[in-house]
Amino acid sequence: MSMTPKKGTVHIVDDDEAVRDSLQWLLEGKDYRVRCFDSAESFLSRYDPHEIACLIVDIRMGGMTGLELQDRLIERKSPLPIVFITGHGDVPMAVNTMKKGALDFIQKPFNEDELVELVERMLDRAREAFADHQQAISRDALLSKLTSREAQVLERIVAGRLNKQIADDLGISIKTVEAHRANIMEKLGANTVADLLKIALAPSPAKH
Repeated sequence: MSMTPKKGTVHIVDDDEAVRDSLQWLLEGKDYRVRCFDSAESFLSRYDPHEIACLIVDIRMGGMTGLELQDRLIERKSPLPIVFITGHGDVPMAVNTMKKGALDFIQKPFNEDELVELVERMLDRAREAFADHQQAISRDALLSKLTSREAQVLERIVAGRLNKQIADDLGISIKTVEAHRANIMEKLGANTVADLLKIALAPSPAKH
């Protein structure tokens, strides 16, 4: 395995110090950046949603449980990939967490190779989510440059309306539509209608 430090952080939330220590030792030995928390509350108070990271959390803890932490993160529309640590009796519960978007669950005692593979999958997903978020922010910044009339024209281009139809819709001349269209292409850095559609139809960034 490459010794280049990986981009991304593994958050470990478990009220069992021995579990935290063994996971930290294992993952730091594989070049991951690791942050440990003894409760869901302390993790939430310091969680940065803009960081490329993943979360390994125990299902059962004193105070807020891992399940409640997952619900809080869902409420915040957090893209943070989650894997749960479970005891044998918690498997049905863990399956339920996956229905809510958890990536997987691992049973104690865990297989080290499987855990490392899971962490890599989670960080891959976190990088994708981060890239999508950045792209959406850039797209919103571009769209904010348009005047309200240009936004109306763009909306109709996206709907597949022709210049003449757009002119009729908005009560303006075809020449004016063409001028607006040229301005829109320039402001959005689009060379073709396909580029324009890609920018206009991209999802907006999730609110944290």
